[in-house]
Amino acid sequence: MLGINILGGAAVLGSYALGISSHPNAAEALWGGMTLVIRPLYTAGMLNATLGYFAFTYFLLFRLDPIEARVGRRFGFGLFNLLYAAILFPSALWMPLTFELHAHPSSILWGAIRLDLAIVGLGSLGLLISLLKLQPRQPTWAYGLAIAGSLGFCLQTALLDALIWPVYYWL
Repeated sequence: MLGINILGGAAVLGSYALGISSHPNAAEALWGGMTLVIRPLYTAGMLNATLGYFAFTYFLLFRLDPIEARVGRRFGFGLFNLLYAAILFPSALWMPLTFELHAHPSSILWGAIRLDLAIVGLGSLGLLISLLKLQPRQPTWAYGLAIAGSLGFCLQTALLDALIWPVYYWL
């Protein structure tokens, strides 16, 4: 899991750094038609999702014994590795795909972005469900933070990014 976080996190942050540095003054291209009224909610959601990511990652990396962890009756800790990969690696593709779509609009690129955001949203929902079905859940304070963080992360990725952003992007 630590390796997935290091590689996937570097890919996400690297794609953002490269995208912003190679497209100065292009923030509007990423917002699309998102109204100025909604943007502050989105920005707050991004901060909440980031804090949430740290909360559930802390629990999984430092408070949960991977050998004892069970998700439902079928899965072990490895499920979390798969879910993190489904979240991080597609997340690294969003900004480059969006800048490419802005420069060269096409239905294929638009479909790829929608699929990319859907995978991330489904991965985050899978993470929340897995945390809810997880045993053991100790310590309870860290588990509670992981659940709260995962909820905030899901609101951003599954609702705002995967469902709301695409509606406004083309307006």
